[in-house]
Amino acid sequence: ITNLSLWCSPDEVEFYLVDFKKGVEFKCYATRHLPHARVVAIESDRQFGLSVLERVDAELRRRGDLFRKLGVQDVPGYLRAGGAEKMPRSLLMIDEFQEFFVEDDRVSQGAAVLLDRIVRQGRAFGIHVVLGSQTLGGAYTLARATLGQMVIRIALQCNEADAYLIMDQDNPAPRLLSRPGEGIYNDTAGSIEGNSPFQAVWLDETVRDDYLREIRARADQTQQHYPGPFVFEGNAPADITENFSLQQTLQTKPETSPVEPKVWLGAPNSIKGPTEVVFRRQSGSHLIIVGQNEESALAIIGTGILSLSAQFPANGARFFLIDSMPAGSAHREYLDDVAQSIRQPLAQARTGDVTQIFTELENELKNRSSDAAENNAPSVFVIINNLQNYKKLRAEDDFSFSTAESGDAVNPSKVLQTLISEGPAHGIHLLIRFDTYNNASRFLGRKSLTEFESRILFQMSASDSAALIDAPDAGTLGLNRALYYNDREGYLETFRPYARPDKGWIEQVAAHLKESSPVTPAG
Repeated sequence: ITNLSLWCSPDEVEFYLVDFKKGVEFKCYATRHLPHARVVAIESDRQFGLSVLERVDAELRRRGDLFRKLGVQDVPGYLRAGGAEKMPRSLLMIDEFQEFFVEDDRVSQGAAVLLDRIVRQGRAFGIHVVLGSQTLGGAYTLARATLGQMVIRIALQCNEADAYLIMDQDNPAPRLLSRPGEGIYNDTAGSIEGNSPFQAVWLDETVRDDYLREIRARADQTQQHYPGPFVFEGNAPADITENFSLQQTLQTKPETSPVEPKVWLGAPNSIKGPTEVVFRRQSGSHLIIVGQNEESALAIIGTGILSLSAQFPANGARFFLIDSMPAGSAHREYLDDVAQSIRQPLAQARTGDVTQIFTELENELKNRSSDAAENNAPSVFVIINNLQNYKKLRAEDDFSFSTAESGDAVNPSKVLQTLISEGPAHGIHLLIRFDTYNNASRFLGRKSLTEFESRILFQMSASDSAALIDAPDAGTLGLNRALYYNDREGYLETFRPYARPDKGWIEQVAAHLKESSPVTPAG
């Protein structure tokens, strides 16, 4: 990687780097913003690795269309024919590629098909594959027919079984290697006459980093734009500062309210834009968060409020934040900082303010139901964190006693049910968080749960996951992972939630948001 980057420009060579190991071999190329790298995946998971294969396959098909238009068959022919687009050699490099095949599932089946097509067809289009693994054994592996298309084999010291797998069935030479870094290069598909022993070169990390700094500086001095790679770091939460859509939104001063405001949730396990929830003025346009990952849930709530606020002009939306976090806690201070940073009115409710808040919301819904100009009314977002802590909001069945106290002007639980069913059409949306599925079912009821078309799940039992999204996928979520499910579209996506932003970033956002006209105080 370092050698090619030193000798070739990003217009001549590009890399797609995927590391399935628990190490950080590829991290330096992300840290140094290697201009040649298109994707760098560190501690990648199988789903993201599959998305990289899909991206490379899409590039293969795109190049195929270009070549057919010019009537050429390879990169040299394309260049001789005067092809207008730059056509760098693409190197897909996957360390521990066997991870694709540890299970016999959709990911392994998709990876096998894509790798086979890329290996068979890619060379003509300037796309090449480098696969590395400590062993080729295992219950599931890449098809021998695919490996047969890869005529260049490099074997370091290995056991006899792997020696026969990587080379020819009559070539056991790799098992005889003994010195560190000693290897055999073979470019005749593993036949014994093609063996060429060699000693691997050692590149010191400090020397490599000096070269990478030089490469980055050289790219920055050109007139070309080489931003560096799309980086996926599977063992870390997503970074809100890398959300370019939000950064662009923060730099603008909207004059009108968006038709479809959105909340950015985190970074997806695929090569695409941030995972997002869109709110429309139609039934079911609510968001429910279920799971016991307190830190990630609070980050979603806080960044959601900030991102929504950035999309509206001053007074273009209203927020109600209901939270039972104890005063003085770090989580309460974080939500307080968020509440004070936006340019729209926000009413913060404590436990004793629930009836007052829902009285106001009931009146707001009644006014909008009778107002012919309601489409111009500001959007309202009601955020309730840990709803299971508010007994007044628990749904009542036909045989239960009312939980509303005698002095209450309204029954908050009934208002909540009305908002769930009727609110979105009138621009009132709910963002609700529960700690468990059982509490969500008890407090809302199964019918009301179906009104939340957008759902976020943290790790939970497979049965609870199936009850919420008709799939057990949340049962296998690991650290810094969540699922986003859209019931209307039947769409399911794994993503890494944003880490809770620090106070400095929130203050910067506040400075951007409050550059516009003064905010009218909340009622």
